[in-house]
Amino acid sequence: MKQLHIIFALILISLSACAQQIESEIKATSPVNENYTAELVVSDINIPWGIAFLPDNSMLITEKSGELIHFKNGTKTSISGVPEIYVRGQGGFMAIKLHPNYETNGWIYFSYASAEGEGDGGNTAIMRAKLNNNTLVEKQVLYKASPNTKKGQHFGSRIEFDNDGYLYFSIGERGERDENPQDITRDCGKIYRLHDDGTVPTDNPFVNTPNAKTAIYSYGHRNPQGLIKNPETGDIWEHEHGPQGGDEINIIKKGKNFGWPVISYGINYSGTSFTDITEKEGMEQPEFYWVPSIAPSGMAFVTSNKYPEWQGNLLVGSLKFEYLERLTLENGKVVKREKLFEKMGRVRDVIQAPDGFIYVAIEGKGIVKIVPQK
Repeated sequence: MKQLHIIFALILISLSACAQQIESEIKATSPVNENYTAELVVSDINIPWGIAFLPDNSMLITEKSGELIHFKNGTKTSISGVPEIYVRGQGGFMAIKLHPNYETNGWIYFSYASAEGEGDGGNTAIMRAKLNNNTLVEKQVLYKASPNTKKGQHFGSRIEFDNDGYLYFSIGERGERDENPQDITRDCGKIYRLHDDGTVPTDNPFVNTPNAKTAIYSYGHRNPQGLIKNPETGDIWEHEHGPQGGDEINIIKKGKNFGWPVISYGINYSGTSFTDITEKEGMEQPEFYWVPSIAPSGMAFVTSNKYPEWQGNLLVGSLKFEYLERLTLENGKVVKREKLFEKMGRVRDVIQAPDGFIYVAIEGKGIVKIVPQK
């Protein structure tokens, strides 16, 4: 009887694993985009990393090389007063986000690679500033990861606010796979949470842990380049680059360990394995993962009535395969994938603007607007 119980338990484990694998290997179809076209609205930007819309519907665009562009009425203006940017590998001028009460307080938030602080090289920093006559003023560095390193990979980084006004941001593990992401006394490979002024909330999960980085909210991350609030639930959703295979979507939870690099659905770029397990007690499973990797960047929930068949869906950019991916959700789970606008270019960011239109940042091109066809 004991042997039968063991055999039955093994069968259940196998079926559970298979079910999860099938769900996460939903094949992306390529529908004909008869209802929408991609219209280039801002041209000639090399790597437009992030987009934010001002109340007048003009755009602020970060250029990875270190420029902040204001696009209004067909004209691009370079904003002065940008912090000194450490441009190396994947690092540069990255995310941009307006404060939820921007019209009242004027705060704009940025993530960028910075050489300030301990050690040679650079690491990810978070700044807030105000815009006055095309100049950044009242600049305040809210967080600077340490130590610096000359490695060029995995800076992250995205910025988001939750319904309570907390500031979340991501920093990649900076290529230090075995040192940073599982160690809460070290920066990098983490999602952080602060008050909007940069102070640490007293209820952050590790404020009473000796030597911990108290701004950490979750850990065990690789290189998160998607961070967005789910408008229905208020949860913070994140996606991150895996190695070869194993890009993930996660719902961020307080104090949780998301497993990198102890568990993963990916392998080394060389084709060799770095871990034999995809799950472990005390580590979170992804909500969804991609095999093969699509190299996700940018993420937006669609709520606009301008795209009725997309409402409630999630849009994710693919750097590797140069398309926009539409993920259909049911009860918070991915049930369908579609490739939109194949070969549009390396998608760096996607955002739903206040006017309801979706805009996509594409490397080597600029910003395109997804226009419904009547």
